[in-house]
Amino acid sequence: MNEVQVIQNKIYEIRGQRVMLDRDLAELYQVKTGNLNKAVKRNIRRFPPDFMFQLTKEEFDRLKNDLIFQNGTSSWGGTRKLPYAFTEQGLAMLSGLLNSDIAIEVNISIMRAFVAIRRMAAVLPNTAADVAQLRKDFEELKLDIEDILADQNNINEDTRMQLELINQSLAALQAPPKKPHRPIGFNIPTDKE
Repeated sequence: MNEVQVIQNKIYEIRGQRVMLDRDLAELYQVKTGNLNKAVKRNIRRFPPDFMFQLTKEEFDRLKNDLIFQNGTSSWGGTRKLPYAFTEQGLAMLSGLLNSDIAIEVNISIMRAFVAIRRMAAVLPNTAADVAQLRKDFEELKLDIEDILADQNNINEDTRMQLELINQSLAALQAPPKKPHRPIGFNIPTDKE
């Protein structure tokens, strides 16, 4: 799986927006989640609510049910605070805060992932007519594939016989010889041979 696909798997839809969570970003940037959040809090004026928001308990529980967070919140491990979600604009702002080589490469990959998702969304059908055309095209494609598979299964009897002879010949070549051959060279044969 390439890096853009890995990042796309970490983009979630929450509150009708595509976001990435602080723990996933920290993992990508190879920093601790707490350190990432401290950097954000030191520059909180750069992150208005449409750039970053903290998940509610209900949103967090929904993610937990989807096995994104397996441990929940706890003082003995797992997530101790409700995570922060960063929109695409928040991620762009975050790229200005983190200036390491890793952060720059990760931000480029993240932006590419968001662009790829936008392109996929643009291709999706928008109207009922588009959906109907997509279904029609899908059914035609399905029928074409079924015809191709049926043609492959309809091998004539002569071809089947030839394939069987080839398989038998290959099996005979792979079998060990029935009688061992005498060694070649200057060996003197013994009485056992």
